[in-house]
Amino acid sequence: MNLDFAQVVPSIPFIIEGILVTLKFVAVSAVIGFILGIILALSKIARISILKWLASAYTSVFRGTPLILQLSIIYFATPQLTGYEITPFLAGILTFGLNSGAYMSEIIRAGIQAVDKGQTEAAQALGVSYRPMMRQIIFPQALKNILPAMVNEFATLTKESAIVSVIGVTDIMRRAQIVGADTYYFFEPLLIVGLIYYLMVMCLSITGKALEKRLSIVD
Repeated sequence: MNLDFAQVVPSIPFIIEGILVTLKFVAVSAVIGFILGIILALSKIARISILKWLASAYTSVFRGTPLILQLSIIYFATPQLTGYEITPFLAGILTFGLNSGAYMSEIIRAGIQAVDKGQTEAAQALGVSYRPMMRQIIFPQALKNILPAMVNEFATLTKESAIVSVIGVTDIMRRAQIVGADTYYFFEPLLIVGLIYYLMVMCLSITGKALEKRLSIVD
């Protein structure tokens, strides 16, 4: 084995700078995915057939096609179809936000439907309208049920964010590739990046467990 971490140590600060890019990318994509997931989930449980069909079709398409294909279509096809030169970062955010929304919609829908129907019946008996009922009664209870699945989705989003390196976003993964090309040592920077991703996911998991514990105490 020909390992020489001394060759890549000077480049570690350059790789670490990519953490901010990755975190920004994941945070924005997660917010888009969460908001879109709520909209899609409410559409799936609505009584309007066209909304159910559209939401189900959207979820089916984004869950049934490869993420890298979606990224390639948005990044390479947008200039061709619209004439707008979309930036790699924006293309990545849109792709991951739209993709995450499809998965989040199923998580949120399952959480809402898992809430005891008696809660809905009691709210209706008290004359609570649909929006306040969902916002103040149903959704807070559903959130506690789906928190583990949401944390898992965010962890997956964090790991899969490395795919944006293929379109030139200078995230952690892309910076490791640059260091490897400059030094001709690829394993060492990739190993460092793997450790960074692992620590990020572990921090997210610990935060999720802490939130679960906090919510269980409040409950």
